[in-house]
Amino acid sequence: MFSVAAHGHVNPSLEVIRELVARGHRVTYAVPESFAGVVAATGAEPRTFTTTLPAPDARQAWEGGLVDHLRLFMADAGRALPQLRRLYEDDRPDLVLYDPMAYAAPVLAGRWGVPAVQLSPHAVAWEGYEEDLAAGRVGPAHTWLANDGVSIGQGRVARRPERCIALVSELLQPHADRVDRSVYAFTGPSRGDGGRPEGWARPERAEKVALVSLGTLFTRAGDFYRACVEAFADMPGWHLVLQIGAGTDPAVLGEVPPHVEVRSWVPQAAVLAQADVFVTHAGAGSAHEGLLHEVPMVAVPRAVDQFGNAEMLESLGVARRLSADGLTPDVLRETVLGLLADPALPGRFAGIRRRLASEGGAPRAADLVEAALGAARTAAG
Repeated sequence: MFSVAAHGHVNPSLEVIRELVARGHRVTYAVPESFAGVVAATGAEPRTFTTTLPAPDARQAWEGGLVDHLRLFMADAGRALPQLRRLYEDDRPDLVLYDPMAYAAPVLAGRWGVPAVQLSPHAVAWEGYEEDLAAGRVGPAHTWLANDGVSIGQGRVARRPERCIALVSELLQPHADRVDRSVYAFTGPSRGDGGRPEGWARPERAEKVALVSLGTLFTRAGDFYRACVEAFADMPGWHLVLQIGAGTDPAVLGEVPPHVEVRSWVPQAAVLAQADVFVTHAGAGSAHEGLLHEVPMVAVPRAVDQFGNAEMLESLGVARRLSADGLTPDVLRETVLGLLADPALPGRFAGIRRRLASEGGAPRAADLVEAALGAARTAAG
């Protein structure tokens, strides 16, 4: 397995890797050193390389458009490639798994003459996407999908995979009926820790709990966090868990009420298991965790796939979408209360629960990996 230095790309693959190890496969996982611990916890062997990607809190480095971000990942892959060649010089794998941004992986697979299967942590392009984009039928929410097949300079192109296991639910896939099933298979998200997340306790006096998180990137959002504090300041019985990330100094919030818990990081699954509402950036990982834990969401997207995820969540009837620009405490408070007052929420979540269960999660993803491995061995022998 090959990935990049980003939680949203590493974390979705971990349960699949854990499942493969449990089935007796020897799995190595090439990843920057900062992720070696979570990889080792799956039973896989970390193979670490030096990354050139900016730190999550380096906001200026991550500003810009889609192609700017792709160039960061491509430059990182170029510097990682010789390191990875050395790491695997005497240990050629039978099968390569890789994140869509780990551009060096399919290059190595081609040189080694072994099959490669992409593990996508987000939605994928559908058949006719390029034509839809050229004709203006793709809205801003989904233009980020142009990373499949887009030119990123000097003749380098990020191409679509030959085979992909999408670790996402079809519920968050735009135009799912137009996705090529000979290439893409959806297995849905995987619930980690056996579905029993630990690491956070709901306060005894909390009648309701709200979690606010913008993920690990784009967390320098002092105005947004202050609006959240003000929105919940005068809501009796509520406890607010506010994750502000590494990019915001808690001092910018000023004095906060005692029922507001400010943290740079929280065990998100543990909080969601006990939360009543989730104010989220709608990154793929967070959107799926909200669905798995059946928590109504207020989606406040900020970049790339988050806009599309927010749109899909709203269409499922379990979320309401707001713009981060000019968000006021009153609007946020009214949106939360209006969302929770919807009597149809339990029925919608029951349908979503059945759909997610049918997609198979990590066990089905591992089945598909084993099928690819078996096919490769048959072809070789």
